[in-house]
Amino acid sequence: MSIEEIFTLVFRTLLYYFSIVLVFRLMGKREVGELSILDIVVFIMIAEIAVLTIEDLELFFGYGLIPMIILLIIQRLTAWISLKSPLFRKWFEGKPAIIITRGKIDEYAMKKNRFNFDDLMQQLRENGTESIKDVSYAILEPSGKLSIIEKKSYDNVRNKIDGLVLPLIVDGRVQEKALQQLDKSEDWLHEQLQQKGFNSIKQISFCSIDVHDEWYIDKKNEIK
Repeated sequence: MSIEEIFTLVFRTLLYYFSIVLVFRLMGKREVGELSILDIVVFIMIAEIAVLTIEDLELFFGYGLIPMIILLIIQRLTAWISLKSPLFRKWFEGKPAIIITRGKIDEYAMKKNRFNFDDLMQQLRENGTESIKDVSYAILEPSGKLSIIEKKSYDNVRNKIDGLVLPLIVDGRVQEKALQQLDKSEDWLHEQLQQKGFNSIKQISFCSIDVHDEWYIDKKNEIK
């Protein structure tokens, strides 16, 4: 390898290093464990493109930058669609699954998510949980991480819901299944919101209720 080829290799390596860092920064701040399937696919493709372009010194270095920019645009576009469309978010990013509810394991949810008992026990150990009897809720997040809530006293809870928090409004849309779970109607929701000073659902970005009948309401564009 000549000195010129070595210089070209070093230049391309540095160029793609800083290019990839810039692309990842533009994609947004997310932890590795929280990456969606779409993010992972983009990351893998960008890495492969960079390696192939660095190895083949005969290729013009710009050939690698063009597909990287296209992938960045795709990722930003899908992220925007994901924010606007709950259906898109559900299909492409997945949704949480409740594995343990008040100490009882849901084998159907485990099979559906291809989550076995070895995985369950490993994540319980990593959390420091000594026994499944100590678990009130274990929720498998779309990232594959198991969120574990230790047992508390639920003798006096007012809402028997499958989870600690039940979203009633997400992105300004009423969650019909959540109302069905509470055995309540949309009229009931409107009435409750009016009592809390909200005359329109369009004002609300997110609204939830927990097992203790405590409400959380986030107003749209409240922080500018």
